[in-house]
Parts: sequence; C-alpha cells; structure tokens
Amino acid sequence: MPKVVLLSQFELPYDKIGSWTSMYNYYLQKDHKIDYLLCPEPKTHNASVEYSFVKGSLLTKSKKKVLNKRYLEHINALEAIIDPNEKYVIQVIDNFGIVDPLERFLKNKYDRTKFYIQFFYHGFPPYYNNLKGRPFFDSIDEMVLLTQDSYKDHKGFYTALPCRFSVQHNGIDRQVFKPITTEEKNKLKSSLGVEGKTVFLWCSQDRPKKGLDLILDVWKRIYEQHDDIVFWIIGAKRDENIEGVEFIGEVPHKKIHKYYQASSIYLFPSLNKEGFGLSLLEALSCGNLCIASNNGGIAEVLNYGEYGQLVDRPNFIEDWIVAIENALNQVNEFQMNLPEGIYDLNEWCEAMNEKIKSAKISLS
Repeated sequence: MPKVVLLSQFELPYDKIGSWTSMYNYYLQKDHKIDYLLCPEPKTHNASVEYSFVKGSLLTKSKKKVLNKRYLEHINALEAIIDPNEKYVIQVIDNFGIVDPLERFLKNKYDRTKFYIQFFYHGFPPYYNNLKGRPFFDSIDEMVLLTQDSYKDHKGFYTALPCRFSVQHNGIDRQVFKPITTEEKNKLKSSLGVEGKTVFLWCSQDRPKKGLDLILDVWKRIYEQHDDIVFWIIGAKRDENIEGVEFIGEVPHKKIHKYYQASSIYLFPSLNKEGFGLSLLEALSCGNLCIASNNGGIAEVLNYGEYGQLVDRPNFIEDWIVAIENALNQVNEFQMNLPEGIYDLNEWCEAMNEKIKSAKISLS
C-alpha cells in the first residue's frame, strides 16, 4: 500500500493563526491518512504520524549556498524516509518553488512512476505564465484547487495542462462557528460594550490587497448617516482615530468566533483574486450578512449571491456605500442558515481521505 507524505514549510501542529495549517491541525487529530510529515520541528508532536524534520546544519546551509539548492533540507528529510521498494503519495501545499528540485531528485534517484505528487494550490489565478507553467504541470500528477472557477481560469489561461485537476473547498469547524440566539447575541454584545449597536466586522491581515483602506474611507461616509453602528477591525492595530471604528488587533483563533457571533454584517473588500476566504466562511457560518468583492473564488463561496451580497466593482467606493445601505435596511430581518454540512471541516477531512485514496489507486 502506498505511503503518504505531507511536505509542509510550516511546523505541524502550527500554534499561530493560519488558514490551511488550522485545517491540517484538525485533520491530523482525526482519522487521517498521512504516514509521514516533513516539516520544521513543532513545539508539540502529533503521535499519529511519523516525523522527518526539516532542519539545516551549517554544512547544509553552506551546500545550499554553493550548489544553489534552496530546498536541500526538505530533500534530505524526504530521502531519510524513502524506501525504493515502496510507492508514495507526496502532498505539497502552495510551495511552487520546491516542485522542480523535488522532481529532479525523484527522477535521478528513484523510479518516478512510484511517486504521485499532489499539489494543493490555495490561491486563485494561474501562478506561472505559459512558458514556466508547462514544466511545472509536467512535474506534478495532480493539482487540487479550491474552486471550480479557479479551474476555469487555469483551463482558459494555459494552452496545455498535462496533469489531473480536482477541487476541494476549504472547511471550518461549524460546531464552533455557528449562529447564536438573539438573546445570546444581545448578552454577548453587552459584554463586549456594543449593546444596541449594529456591529460590522472586518478580519484579515493588514495588507493593501485586503481593502482595509478603501473600506475605512467608505465607513466615514456611512457613519455620517448612522449613529447606531460600530466597526470592529480584527488583524490590524493602527494608531488612527476614526469615529465608530475600533482596531482590535490580533485575536487568538480559539476566541475569534465570539466576535463573529456578536457582529451582524461582515465586510470582505478584497482587492485581489482570493482563493477562497476562510474568514468569509466563518462569518457566514455565524449568521452574518456578508458583503464581499466579486473577486476570484469569492463568488463561488457565496454561491454567486445566494449566501451574501457581491460587489462587482470592488474598487468603487460608491458601490460599497450602496451595498452597505442595502444591508442596513434588511439586517434586522436577515437570517442566514447555511445548508447542513456545507463548508464543514469534517466534510473537508473526508474529502481529503478521498483525494488520498484516489491517488493511491493511480499508483497501483
């Protein structure tokens, strides 16, 4: 039976806020199908998987510099576990740079047909141009994307895609990220100092492409017309004094669901082609009325407008003003109940096991 190797650039379990790392943290506690985990050494080890740590000695670092072998530690960690008589599924996540040295290593030292490289891409648009894309897709066996729309973009962009594709949506723990009753919501809002207010929420890293500056400009115009609203900013801690805005900064992931449950309108003004948007899922699952840019995979997440409002021109301030005013007019009657099981992390784990099962069949 083929063995499964997860090659991660981050330690797992990962104790910081992450997207795919949080999903794998959860997966590795369940009935997972990972045999070996190649990663930097974490603070705590998962007893259900065998580790091969990615670590760099002074000698390894010197060899990397002289031989221009950027991923030498990863290759060494992989070589330490490979049995030439076995077959392997190798999972790579978002690490485009490692594919070429990995492919050369496998071809030079082993029978390449005994390996199945499963590449998970959490972005949306094609990463390489046509010239660089061909050798990349020749080197992997399967590309796993987050949305069908991303596959359409890839298929339309590249003149040739010589590998298999599949799609696996992200998932969240819907036992944690869930709606609460009106009474519970009011108590929670009171404890957080926003009793009687309609709470807006933005949660992301403070980078220009996440649209925070644009949405703050929108907020100044909205707030002039309303005095019963407040805007929470999570993930950014700025020294700015904007009426009705509270910069909360970073919140531990195990506590962040309370902010989603206390809020009513979630703003996702991304100015880049998002792969999926885990925070958008979390807000949806907690019952928020979501307003999001129609960029990348976002429309598919919101089922093309069924689960929330899509802003077709996310760079236009006036379009956000209209969308937010519409949301304020309906928020008191709004009720979002996602279909049972959709975007559930347990479903994601089952889908991962199916992906691995399919890869093993291809190797048999």
